[in-house]
Amino acid sequence: MNSRKKGRFLIFISLFSLAALGVLIRYGSLMIGKGGPVSRPRSRGLAGRGSILDRNGRVLALQTRLANISVWRPEIAGVEELARELEPVLEMPPEEIASRIRESSGDFVYLKKQVDESAVKLIEEAQAQGRLKGVGIEPIVGRIYPERSLAAGILGFTGDGNNGLAGIEYAFEDDLVSPDGGPGGQVILTIDANVQYILERTGRGILEETGAEAVIFMAADPRTGDILGSASLPGFDPNNFQSFSDSARMDRPAIWAYEPGSVFKVFSLSAFLDSGAIGEDTVFFCNGRYERTTSRGETILINCLGAHGRVTARDIIIHSCNAGAAYASDRLSGNSFYELLRNYGFGTRTGAGNPGETAGFLRPVERWSERSKPTIAMGQEIAVSALQMIQAAAAVANDGILVPPRIVSRVVSADGKNIRTIEAGPPRRVLKSETARTMRGYMADVTSSIGTGWRASVEDLSLAVKTGTAQIIDPRTGSYSETDFISSCIALLPAESPSLVLYLVIVKPRGEYLGGRIAAPPIREAAEELVDYLGIPRGRNPQVSHSGTVDISPETLPSFDGAVPDLRGLSKRALLPLLLRDDINLEIRGNGWVRRQDPPPGTPLENGGLIVVELE
Repeated sequence: MNSRKKGRFLIFISLFSLAALGVLIRYGSLMIGKGGPVSRPRSRGLAGRGSILDRNGRVLALQTRLANISVWRPEIAGVEELARELEPVLEMPPEEIASRIRESSGDFVYLKKQVDESAVKLIEEAQAQGRLKGVGIEPIVGRIYPERSLAAGILGFTGDGNNGLAGIEYAFEDDLVSPDGGPGGQVILTIDANVQYILERTGRGILEETGAEAVIFMAADPRTGDILGSASLPGFDPNNFQSFSDSARMDRPAIWAYEPGSVFKVFSLSAFLDSGAIGEDTVFFCNGRYERTTSRGETILINCLGAHGRVTARDIIIHSCNAGAAYASDRLSGNSFYELLRNYGFGTRTGAGNPGETAGFLRPVERWSERSKPTIAMGQEIAVSALQMIQAAAAVANDGILVPPRIVSRVVSADGKNIRTIEAGPPRRVLKSETARTMRGYMADVTSSIGTGWRASVEDLSLAVKTGTAQIIDPRTGSYSETDFISSCIALLPAESPSLVLYLVIVKPRGEYLGGRIAAPPIREAAEELVDYLGIPRGRNPQVSHSGTVDISPETLPSFDGAVPDLRGLSKRALLPLLLRDDINLEIRGNGWVRRQDPPPGTPLENGGLIVVELE
């Protein structure tokens, strides 16, 4: 090696050694300098993250101050003693605490992440008395979901960096978090927390009674496309989402695709009627099965639940006649049928708000077999989402006008100013108005004593109903299972001019599986409550006329001038901006309006002081 190359080599080695030494010094100073955790770069999600609220202002997700609790092992006097003292504070078994400390490969150990402020306060008080040496408190900004599992599938959840990982938290990340680090926007859902509660409570009862694998229960206003409730069970608690399976965290109404079964006849028969392929008086004969020989000499057989004899479109809906629906499909070309189904929205995403929404499955006509048309007409060989079914039902409810569904209505700033409105999408005509009204009339007859949905009937209220029972493909055999089914029921109410659509799906019930038997009764149960709650007119629920104009004085927050102000009478929504302030800590308990507060008004307020308000 010549002298010039040798010099360059020595310079390179010197610089490399200095860089390595710098890294070691930096690492050592971080590890032993303060005996605490290394501060990580501030992530975008640590900025002020806006709240998520239901349509009435009820808080479903909000930002709060949390902390990660750690220990620095060289400062611990006794592991068992420390574990026993931390047990009630961290709500962890002392054995687990001790195990984490002992089994750690390093001196710095995280014991629990995202603990609330009450736990932090207990630790700080103990340390002020000289106890809990070696315990570290790492302040973080966290996310809490005060209603726990309510609407969890829609809300989603955030990760350690307070960034959205699923659901609305993920889809509206850019709205919830301000790019300049200021307060984020608030996302207002179309969901009504009370409607959601009714659907989830009813759904849990279904799971218990039927032993089903899962339940989907949705409610929507077909006139606006607003999803009022969307239950996906079994669910999860987003406050502790890591403890639940991927299946429990799934937003099934948007993500899961399945064959809908006989409920789909509402849309196929509507398409046949609307195209003029069949008329109300067109008669088909059902001897218990559909049978046709193809041009290639193959025989297509589709079984029916019974021999219904001479049937019209009305009879096909009332008795859920497979053979009649299949024979009706022979009157319409495949291309025309396909276009009508696409116009309903099948085979495409609704765009309601979930980033993982499925498009379902509707093959192009050129890939259909000669069996496809009659099979699709009865709800097989097509996969849909519950959102798509709600969307299609809106067209039948709205005299032929389809209004796309939405889950988010608008985004507002921290002080309540509108940032942007989320449009459901342009309405479009799918059916002639007379076709939609005719189909609702057929569906109303389904609740009569001769229909499959008589168990869904509600006193003093007309419902347009269709029940369904679908087979499920067994992935092991590639053919339909003989034991696994999907039971369902859809209802439009009131039938004459619907303002509410209910759709229930029961996945793999054990024992009884016919939709008319196990899906229709819960529809009635939920409808009874929702009609009264939403003020839907019926015989025993008189309506009071009103001008529709209500004057509401805007709520203003009192000033904080060194003393605790009087917060009594303020709503939870009015208090939300206080959660983003750094000079006070606010703890909100309950829902409604402030009835009590601690400390009382006039108490001197220190910087960072805690104010607890109880709402009723």
